[in-house]
Amino acid sequence: MLQCVKVDAESCTAMPSEKPVKSALPPRLKAALDGMLEGISRKDLAARSAAITTAYRGARSSAGVIASEADVLAYLVARLPATYAVAATVCEQVRDAVSDFTPRTLLDAGGGPGTASWAARETWPALVQTMLTDANPYFLAMASRLGIEGTRRDLVRDALPSADLVIASFVLAEIAPAAQAPLIAKLYAATTDVLVLIEPGTPPGFERIRAARAALIGQGASVLGPCTHAAACPMTGADWCHFSQRLPRSRDHIQTKGASVPYEDERYSWIAVSRARRAAFAGQARVLAPPKDSKPGVTLKLCTPGGLENRLVARRDREAFAALRRTSWGDVVVG
Repeated sequence: MLQCVKVDAESCTAMPSEKPVKSALPPRLKAALDGMLEGISRKDLAARSAAITTAYRGARSSAGVIASEADVLAYLVARLPATYAVAATVCEQVRDAVSDFTPRTLLDAGGGPGTASWAARETWPALVQTMLTDANPYFLAMASRLGIEGTRRDLVRDALPSADLVIASFVLAEIAPAAQAPLIAKLYAATTDVLVLIEPGTPPGFERIRAARAALIGQGASVLGPCTHAAACPMTGADWCHFSQRLPRSRDHIQTKGASVPYEDERYSWIAVSRARRAAFAGQARVLAPPKDSKPGVTLKLCTPGGLENRLVARRDREAFAALRRTSWGDVVVG
């Protein structure tokens, strides 16, 4: 019998066709950002945000896009809520997979303004040392204003400090394809316990994660998530593994992005591995798409140790259906 094992207030209050809603930013971070925005032209923020979005879509790196404090502020308003929500969700998934993992040191590699550092600190309050690296001085200056001290380093050329937890969030897309595999090996070498990689939930983003997964397993890493197994990735053709995080938009966020709805859905792909730990969900199954509710029951698209599976949970099987009717995209189930 299938049973949902990822039970929290967000995942179990949503119907299968809905997505869980994540609070945008922790209060201290929101207060700091609000203070910086006092007296700043929202029209200028919107124009800068549009230019940044266009540049990123054209595959330009942060070094050529974020060239002033004003650019960083526009980036924070437009992108910080979504990237924070994703990083926080992934950190929580790792915490659920290895509940005895209590990192003391963090390396936020290519961490920009410190988004993943904030997410990790909220998830693991016992962190005592945060080491942020980035090549962009404007991001580093902003990270310092937000309470995260960083060091200017080029991820490809410069040495990296080691840490219990290493996170590279939305970083690989900015690295030349030929340098990505060596960088992944370098990040893993800096990891004393857990490595987390997050990329946009697009086909190219997933391919970077899939390549990283294969390389890390080849180096003996244990997969913590989202995969519940270490078998070859079963995705084929035009399909790709990704997830979606819904978050509320603030008034500034709506104005800066020219949005028409009060929420945003950020899609992402990720992988977390450990040098020694085994995930609590190993051997189970991950829900890879919004469950489909129909008259016969709920159909779940699952990634299992045996491959991909579309599994129908019939309404007539009342116990199983009751346990899974509120299952969400991204949850882990056992059978």
